[in-house]
Formats: sequence, structure tokens, C-alpha cells
Amino acid sequence: MKILIIYAHPNHNSFNGAILKQVQANLDRNHEVTLLDLYAEKFNPVLSFDEDHRRRDLEKDPETQTYRDLITWADHLIFIFPIWWSGMPAILKGFIDRVFATGFAYSYKGMGMVGHLKGKTAWIISTHNTPGIFLPFVQDYGKVLKRQILRMCGIKTRRVSTFSYLRGSSPEKRQKLLEKVAQEARHI
Repeated sequence: MKILIIYAHPNHNSFNGAILKQVQANLDRNHEVTLLDLYAEKFNPVLSFDEDHRRRDLEKDPETQTYRDLITWADHLIFIFPIWWSGMPAILKGFIDRVFATGFAYSYKGMGMVGHLKGKTAWIISTHNTPGIFLPFVQDYGKVLKRQILRMCGIKTRRVSTFSYLRGSSPEKRQKLLEKVAQEARHI
């Protein structure tokens, strides 16, 4: 299987960095794995439109062609990112806005959308510091990514792993969470 890991955290020494290491270390060696580290790539998340750059032409933007090629290549996508201010990092949102473009990832048909990335699967891993008691009142961007982005593009999400209230967790709890990640990675 061809796996693309899309990593969106600026610090590899963070818990997200530890998650990335666990995923990479525990994926079956028979898989072809490519890491797309959006911060290391210095991905430009800013959409710019003018007379020469129109939204309807995003699927042909040469600046994002490599990323569209990676998405096309992959059978399975793994997203690893934190939730900041109740949303995904701007770099990841900009990646989705610029790369998962009309004509490439989906098209409109009548009042609905048709996904062009059918046959692909995903695993979404997100972290945040919201205490459990507040979770019912907070938007879950792992689920937003699953339902309102990937599903619309034809990608079936196999698993959403959300790790909450990390700032209040002990080193032992974090280790157990990393063991869960490792176990899930072994089953891909």
C-alpha cells in the first residue's frame, strides 16, 4: 500500500512529533511511505486570486502540482495535526484549500458534489488541550476533516484518533496513547 503522511506541526519534539515517530516506526515495512511535513516544506497556505490566478484554475496550479501528484499516488492518507483555537493549523487548512481543488478532488453535480478521490482511505490523528468536560461544546476538526472534506472528495476515513487534554496528562498517559497509535499503525 502507498501511504502519504501529512504532518502539520512545527515542532518535531512535540507530542505530535512523537505520534509521527510512532506511526513511521510501526507501519508495515512492505508499505511505501512518504512523509509530507508541511512546515518543513514551507508550504504556502495563502490563496491568492487575481486576473491570472482564478479559483476555478486551482486544479492546474503548477505550485501545487507535486502535492496533487502525492495525493493521486497514495492509497491511504494519514493526517497528524493539533487543534489550535478550535481549528486545524492554518498551514493544513491552506493545504486543503489549495490542493483539494475543484476539478482535482471533486466536482459539482447539480446541488451536490462528486468526489474524484474514490478508493482512497484515511486515518486522522489530532491532539488538543480541551478538558473532556468541554468537548461537547467544541467543534471536532478531526470529524470536520472526515465528514466535510475527505468524504466529499470520495475518501473513506477508516479511523479518527483524537487525544484530548494533553496539557493535563501524565507521562504515563501519554505513553499509553502512543502505544495505541503504534498498535493502530501496525494494523494498516
